[in-house]
Amino acid sequence: MFRHQGKTRTLKHNLRIATVLSFVAGIVNVTGFLFLGQLTTNVTGHFSLFITNLSTLNFYTGFVYLAYTSSFFIGSFVSSFLIEQFKKNKRLNIFVLPTIIECIILIGIGISSLFIEFTIPDIIVCLLLFAMGLQNSFVTKISNAVVRTTHLTGLFTDLGIEISQLFFPISHPNTKQLKSTIKLRVYIILSFLTGGLVGGFFYSKFQLQLGNFNMLNHQYINLAYKTHGSIHTFDEDILDFTQDEAPQTFTYKEFVYFLNAYDLYQSESPVAYRLCNQFYGIKRYGNKIARFTEEN
Repeated sequence: MFRHQGKTRTLKHNLRIATVLSFVAGIVNVTGFLFLGQLTTNVTGHFSLFITNLSTLNFYTGFVYLAYTSSFFIGSFVSSFLIEQFKKNKRLNIFVLPTIIECIILIGIGISSLFIEFTIPDIIVCLLLFAMGLQNSFVTKISNAVVRTTHLTGLFTDLGIEISQLFFPISHPNTKQLKSTIKLRVYIILSFLTGGLVGGFFYSKFQLQLGNFNMLNHQYINLAYKTHGSIHTFDEDILDFTQDEAPQTFTYKEFVYFLNAYDLYQSESPVAYRLCNQFYGIKRYGNKIARFTEEN
């Protein structure tokens, strides 16, 4: 899969690497979105959000999206630099180096997320985009720019063009080559889809337990707390914040919630804490929220 390069590669070689790596990209994109609330295999949307925040003078958030975009670029640069640096070494498969780095990043994040609560999720997004930049760069070089695996915009564009060419065999007589290229692109899209489905299923099933309705949304709790309201579910009345003193901790089903340093409730469970992705932003804007509630 990695031995053959450039013109020596056949459709079979490209199908193998495209299927495997687009499957990986699908997993990373979906689990990254569920875990961090951000797309982690392409940067078009991130760059658009960078421009949007820049135009509204929201420089901090704009810088974050610029960091996302730059991480993908740096990953691509590092991958290509390593390949160029070591390609004269005939005994070394130069494409293995960026592959190993990507594996270390992805496996490291996956394992550490089970034991560590990531307090700065933007760094994890940057690492995932760096890994996808690595992957997209080396698969582009190894396939002579035939295969792209981390984003689908260009694939759907090329697929639409090539399918339309099948209707004009006189202008495009090399039908066999055209069908092979279409087959490759369809394999990449289906592999990306399969990876996304597999990643989403296992992530929701074994880590976040998205089907568990015993957990309360942190924003719902804090909305009731800051407005001196109360919390109710279909089953029971849970908590009344109309009293002067709010409890430091309370328990609902198996989840324990406590007041953190920002005078906001959060769950002791990192798993539950991650489900409300925007709750991370409360740390960044905690003081603004506090001032708003005091003024209103």
